[in-house]
Amino acid sequence: MSISGLTYLDHNATTPTKPAVVEKMQEMLTFPGNASAIHKAGREARRRIEQARGEIAAALHIGLRDVIVFTGGATEANNLALLGAGMERVIVSAIEHPSVLGVRGDAEVLPVLPSGIVDVAALGKMLEGNTRQTLISVMYVNNETGVIQPMEEIVAVARKRGALVHTDAVQAFGKIPLDVQKLGADFVTLSAHKIGGPQGVGCLVICNCNPVAPMVRGGNQEKNIRSGTENLPGIVAFGHATTLIDVEGFQKLSLWRDKIETSLKAAAPELVFFGKDMPRIANTTMFALPGAPSETQLISLDLAGICVSNGSACSSGTVKASHVLKAMGADEAAAGASLRVSLGWNTTEKDVDYFIEKWLDMYARVKSRLKQA
Repeated sequence: MSISGLTYLDHNATTPTKPAVVEKMQEMLTFPGNASAIHKAGREARRRIEQARGEIAAALHIGLRDVIVFTGGATEANNLALLGAGMERVIVSAIEHPSVLGVRGDAEVLPVLPSGIVDVAALGKMLEGNTRQTLISVMYVNNETGVIQPMEEIVAVARKRGALVHTDAVQAFGKIPLDVQKLGADFVTLSAHKIGGPQGVGCLVICNCNPVAPMVRGGNQEKNIRSGTENLPGIVAFGHATTLIDVEGFQKLSLWRDKIETSLKAAAPELVFFGKDMPRIANTTMFALPGAPSETQLISLDLAGICVSNGSACSSGTVKASHVLKAMGADEAAAGASLRVSLGWNTTEKDVDYFIEKWLDMYARVKSRLKQA
C-alpha cells in the first residue's frame, strides 16, 4: 500500500487504521458526552464504551468472571499486570517487549531455545519448590520473529506450582484464534493499533477476578482499576476494529511472506532466517544479512520509500541489535544485521514485489563492497 508515496511493510509496529474505524472514531470525536456524567449525553457515552467492551469480549470468548480494563495502550496494560498483581516473584521471558522487560528490576529471566520458543523445561525447573506468589509473563507471539509460543503448555506448568500467568497477546490478537478461556492465562494484554484501530488505546483482560491494584488513581473509572476520563473515541474505535478481524483472511499473507523469503534466499544464500521452521504468524519474516548492519539496510530501503524495521519500534527510534535474536543465540553481528518485514490488511503483491526488487538492488551493492574490502 502506498502511504504518501511509501511502501509500508511495518505492520507489527503499527498497522494503518482501517477506514471504517476512522469513520467510527470521527463520529465520537464530535460527541460531547463524558461517561462519568449522569445526563443523557453521559449515559450514551457509557453505553458506547460498554458496547465496545462487549465487542472485544465477544472476540476473545471471555468468561463471566473476566474483566476488560481499558488503558492508554499495551505498555500501560503490561505495567498494570506486572505491578498491579502484587506478586513477590516475577519471571519474564528473554524475548519480551521492553514494556515487560523494563517493569520489574528484580524479574527473573526465562531463557528461550534457538528456535525462539520459550524453554518450558527451564520454566519447570525455575518453579521447583516455589513457595512465593509468582507471576510468569510470556508474550503469545513474538513481535520480531512472529514465533508463536506454546501458551497452553506454559499455563499448565504454572498451574502445577500455583503461579499466575500474564501474556502480552498484542501480536496474536487478530492474527491467530484467541480464546481467553481456552488459553487459561490470568492476564492478557491487547492493543488497538495492531488490529487496524487507533494508537493510544489498549486493554488488560483480568481473568477470574484476580485482584489488581491500580497504578492511576483518583477517579474510580474502569472498576476503580484505571482512573481517568475514558478515551471515548479510541475505545469505541477499538471495539469496532475488533468486529472487523478476519483471522482466516490474515493467513493468506503467508503466501507473500514466503515469496519474500524464497526470492531473497535464492539470490542471497547466506541469509539467515529466524524462527522460519517454527509456528509463526502469517505476516512476519525476520532475517539477517551478514556483513550488512541493520542501519545500512534500513537507510537504503527508506531512500526507496520502503518502511520496514529491525525489531521493536518502541525504542525511541534507535537502531539496536535485537535482544530477541541475542536471546535465541545469535551473535552480535547477526543480531545487528537483521530486518523485520511485516505485512498487513492493506498490503498488495505490488508492495511485496517492489520490496524484493529494492532489497536485491541493495544486496548487489553490499556484495560488491564486501568483495572490494
